[in-house]
Amino acid sequence: MVFARRPAKDWRHGSVKQRPIVFVAGLHGNFHYAQKKGYSGVGIYTRHEPSEVCIGFNSAEFDPEGRYLELRFDTPSRKLSLISAYFPSGSSGEDRQQAKFRFLAEFYPHLQVLRQQREFILCGDVNIAHQEIDLKNWKGNRKNSGFLPEERAWMTRLLTEGGLVDVYRQLEPTATDACYTWWSNRGQAYAKNVGWRLDYQLATPALAQTARSVDIYKGEKFSDHAPITMAYDGSL
Repeated sequence: MVFARRPAKDWRHGSVKQRPIVFVAGLHGNFHYAQKKGYSGVGIYTRHEPSEVCIGFNSAEFDPEGRYLELRFDTPSRKLSLISAYFPSGSSGEDRQQAKFRFLAEFYPHLQVLRQQREFILCGDVNIAHQEIDLKNWKGNRKNSGFLPEERAWMTRLLTEGGLVDVYRQLEPTATDACYTWWSNRGQAYAKNVGWRLDYQLATPALAQTARSVDIYKGEKFSDHAPITMAYDGSL
């Protein structure tokens, strides 16, 4: 599923300025930019015209950081959203870790309200390795951001009582070394495959059941993250 923008209103936060539309290979690009230049931001590309573009999730603290974009593809018979999200990292210090905790506390109820209203797939950098099999050196990272008990408990809650599905783990329940999507730029982490699984597709159960395959592209290294692609049955 390829991720998307037509001229759209920012129906949640009018303070976030819009930028020109970007077209790539016939795809329409939609974006949520951070107010701080060069900081954060998310985007979606699609061949299909969304019925509505939602920029931000009504967060006074985190919408200015450009962390949430939702495209709706609603018809008379269904409500469907594709979401691109970028969770904060707490690795730079305690202030940002506390900001990350605030984001998680604010984002969970948003997802719960959304789940009651529509089907959706959320794609993005969650900045959390959920289980021990999701990172190489889990024993040495138990006190580090991205694998803290509180962060892992948040993911567990989201995937149990929160009702969402970790689609990668549905398709690849036991993958270890092959599952990593991020490697530190320090040392030889990439060469030695000392990685973390930080990038997810989280879906409502009905959509998760349509997932058929997954691929993590490692044929070329152009970032500290590797792209993850999933194929779903169905259409927009």
